[in-house]
Amino acid sequence: MTRPERAITRYTTLNRVNHWINAGLFMLLVLSGLSMFHPILFFLSGLFGGGQWARAAHPWFGVLLTLSWIGMIIQFWRSNLPSKDDIAWSKAIAHVVVNDDEHVPPIGRNNSGQKLVFWSMTLLIPVLFVTGLLIWEVYFGEATSIPVQRAAVLIHSCAAICAILVWVVHVYAAIWIRDSVRSMTQGYVTPGWAWHHHRKWFYQLAASRRVGKTTPRKNP
Repeated sequence: MTRPERAITRYTTLNRVNHWINAGLFMLLVLSGLSMFHPILFFLSGLFGGGQWARAAHPWFGVLLTLSWIGMIIQFWRSNLPSKDDIAWSKAIAHVVVNDDEHVPPIGRNNSGQKLVFWSMTLLIPVLFVTGLLIWEVYFGEATSIPVQRAAVLIHSCAAICAILVWVVHVYAAIWIRDSVRSMTQGYVTPGWAWHHHRKWFYQLAASRRVGKTTPRKNP
């Protein structure tokens, strides 16, 4: 697909590759983890060649996800720092959902919902990693006591459920906001999209002469 002439780069190739590596590893973790979570979900282990393979692969997926997420932190932490605009935008969430622009305050590169997803995962992934190490029998089984392992399993399971819920919200929002998925697959957005959803960011780009001077009136 041809990139529009006045398109704005929102995510670089490195951003997108890192994101989709995270997405793939997260899905592998969810599927392999759920196969061990309850007998009714054991059939999912067939995706990995059986229960033993799922159990063996799951922690390695976790290690790779943690390393990949460090890349995400390095690239995106600045864009996700809290600001006073987040409070105003959050209070107007009912208007955001129905695209009522007149009552939605302008926001920067990321809105408070995106920031919440980012920082939630930044908290949950280390918790999953550390508790995962404590219950990784092959390498750390003899170094941890049974009570510690039991506590780690409980915390690991609760954190995994929270991470899945955050992921569901993230995917739903990406689909709900038209052309958001395109920005993470092709890397660009239109000036109209930027003005409509991230107006402060758009004006910052315009001020730096990275987009045209004309303010778009509608989201194309």
